[in-house]
Amino acid sequence: MTHFYRLERRFFLQSALAAMMAVPLASLPAQAEGAKAQRVLAIGGAVTEIVYELGEQDRLVGRDATSNHPPEAAALPNVGYIRALSPEGVLSVKPDLILARENNGPPEAVEVLKSTGVRWVDVPDDFTLKGIDENITIIAAELGVPQKGEALKKKVAVDIAKARARLASIERRHKVMFVLALTDDKVHTAGKNTAANNIIELAGGDNVITAFSGYKQISNEAVIEAAPDIIVMMNGRGESTDHESPNALLEAHPALSATPAVRNGNIIRMDGLLLLGFGPRTGEAISKLAEAFYGDEY
Repeated sequence: MTHFYRLERRFFLQSALAAMMAVPLASLPAQAEGAKAQRVLAIGGAVTEIVYELGEQDRLVGRDATSNHPPEAAALPNVGYIRALSPEGVLSVKPDLILARENNGPPEAVEVLKSTGVRWVDVPDDFTLKGIDENITIIAAELGVPQKGEALKKKVAVDIAKARARLASIERRHKVMFVLALTDDKVHTAGKNTAANNIIELAGGDNVITAFSGYKQISNEAVIEAAPDIIVMMNGRGESTDHESPNALLEAHPALSATPAVRNGNIIRMDGLLLLGFGPRTGEAISKLAEAFYGDEY
């Protein structure tokens, strides 16, 4: 039944899209084999940053809502949020190549988009140093500029190595908790195998949440037991404002208020894309977070 529903849903989306655009799906632009794409759509903040760092931004015809860096990207047409894409929004910019960070969606819309003949390339959602390298390699290859990709990978590696080298003198690592959001006084935090966990560790901290992987809600008892020295949160901006919880809310929270982090005012906020994007600015993210952790020691 699910299979037939998906086929029916896909057919409906294709038919509605073709009617709305008054053009058959087969006539949408497709990248010829061996040809460089000239109308590139970047979906995912780190993907857009990489395209700019490769110097290929003139080929961009659109971006998604998470792509807010560099500032010039804001002038590009916005096709929607990465996990709430619509075929009509994506195809409205007539791309011949779509570079999309994984964890995109919804699945039905992506399925339709992949069936149109426009080249769709999934860029792995791998929030590690190896993942940054792989992302640059894939995007540079798709844009036909592999040598630029190699140069960018070297630059990013140097930036990260410099930021990490400064941590050698740190003797005591801080205990850190990443707070994604507060919802009805419930704390949503980051466990293992997350971008938040990885950037905390790269910046010389220890994530106090190790009992699970991913982002989950934890009990007040677990918050108090974790006893973080520092709390890290994203700045609320634009479509991410639902993540912003003023410090007063943390101070009033029955569990967070009992942690050393809140009692001592050690609450760090950073731009979400810089902090968690694992793009070409990761060296900068490590440096800024480590400086916020350790001050003059760093």
